[in-house]
Amino acid sequence: MSRYIAIDLGAESGRVILGTFQGGKLRLKELHRFANAPIRIGSTLRWDVVRLWAEIQIGLHTASNAGDISAIACDSWGVDYVLLKGNQPLLAPPYAYRDERTFASFDKVLKKMSRKELFAQTGIGSYPINTLYQLCDDFQHRSKLLRKADRILLIADYINWMLTGKSKAETTLASTSQCWNTRKRAWAWPLLKKLHIPKHLFPKTIEPGTVIGRLLPQVCENTGLAGTKVVATCSHDTAAAVAAIPAHGKNWAYLSSGTWSLLGVELPGPLINEEVRAANFTNEAGFAGTTRLLKCLIGLWILQECRREWSKADGDYSRIVKLAAAAKPLRSLIHTGDIRFAKMGNMTSKVQSYCRETNQPVPQTHGAIARCIFESLALSYRVELDGLQSLIGRKISTLHVVGGGCQNALLNQMTADALDRTVIAGPVEATAAGNILVQAVATGKLSGIAAMRSVMRRSFTLKSFNPRPSKKSIESWREALDRFQDLPVVAAASSTSIRRSRKVKI
Repeated sequence: MSRYIAIDLGAESGRVILGTFQGGKLRLKELHRFANAPIRIGSTLRWDVVRLWAEIQIGLHTASNAGDISAIACDSWGVDYVLLKGNQPLLAPPYAYRDERTFASFDKVLKKMSRKELFAQTGIGSYPINTLYQLCDDFQHRSKLLRKADRILLIADYINWMLTGKSKAETTLASTSQCWNTRKRAWAWPLLKKLHIPKHLFPKTIEPGTVIGRLLPQVCENTGLAGTKVVATCSHDTAAAVAAIPAHGKNWAYLSSGTWSLLGVELPGPLINEEVRAANFTNEAGFAGTTRLLKCLIGLWILQECRREWSKADGDYSRIVKLAAAAKPLRSLIHTGDIRFAKMGNMTSKVQSYCRETNQPVPQTHGAIARCIFESLALSYRVELDGLQSLIGRKISTLHVVGGGCQNALLNQMTADALDRTVIAGPVEATAAGNILVQAVATGKLSGIAAMRSVMRRSFTLKSFNPRPSKKSIESWREALDRFQDLPVVAAASSTSIRRSRKVKI
């Protein structure tokens, strides 16, 4: 029996998970779960990484009672980073990507360099949250602090440093930053120089599946673990989830459904051309030299923000889904690319005001609002998946949905109906599973990505959703798609608005 530990950090929660291989199957057990959310410090939005580190050590201490542990690895969300100097644990609490500081720096960068030039140098889509624009804001407003730092580490890389004392940048995580050249699989030095971002800040990169080192003595003392190996898994959570997709063949796409909706395909290498750039798709690094061609879309964040405003009873997710199922279908829609939906606060009124501004019925009940969000997400997936199919020049017949959103059967069925394609949901723990599977490859337990996906198919129960064949359903979704594609991005005058995809036919 082989045992591995996954530290899985998300923007809403973190977990320490035990993965056990037995009889050719992977079994997962959650050892410790803890909340995670940005905190307000003055007018800024920051991550409390000190508390995260304390929670991680609690989970590792629990893991020490499980028996011999073969390895440990951490994955996290992308783009955010910690500024470090020497052996100091941090110079300042790291900013959260939802801090609105980056919108101004994004606009300033685009005055110096075109999106076309940025894409040519990186292969990465331009999003205001990217590390690149955060560092440009640091250069302008916190130059003294930036000069003090001798390196930056993205969140999972930072945790690996806390575990081992070694500063490395894992490539799948680095590729989210837009400081990375996806063709060369190296830092985009000419771009960084042009934007006056110091070269010395960027640590040496390593590929997923690299053994970084062993736990520091102090960590061993705090947790009860004895010199366990620490592996660089696919340190970006989406990369870990994609590595664990239980798929066959090539005609599939994936949707990592959570706070964000990350929709894409796995390719043998980057796809960099004007069509990809214009559609604002991005080439991020994957496991074993692959590329994740994907688009970052607003996901269940919109509903999560609404839930924060609703009563405790109506904030229960299962109740929200029931209320949405009972609401009138395809009545009101929102264009999720409107920049208002990317910002925190007053989300219920934002959904209502968008519907009012676009002369649609204004949803009044929590069920109607939730249904509006779900149906709008499903239609956005249709538009982007058809566009993606055109970019890669092959048919996509199946969408694999993983992450927390895959548990929402109502949204899965809506997505199948909107896409007119089969949706396969599960597993919900694809990120933690992928984290552990990469560790198993690094330690010689598994041979590679084919073996990883074979283990996934044996280990987890999946559920398929097929488009409903009734004429009424088909016609309703066709009419809704036409309406959705005619919706304006109301904030289109802002350069931070997400481009609209070209209209597709159903």
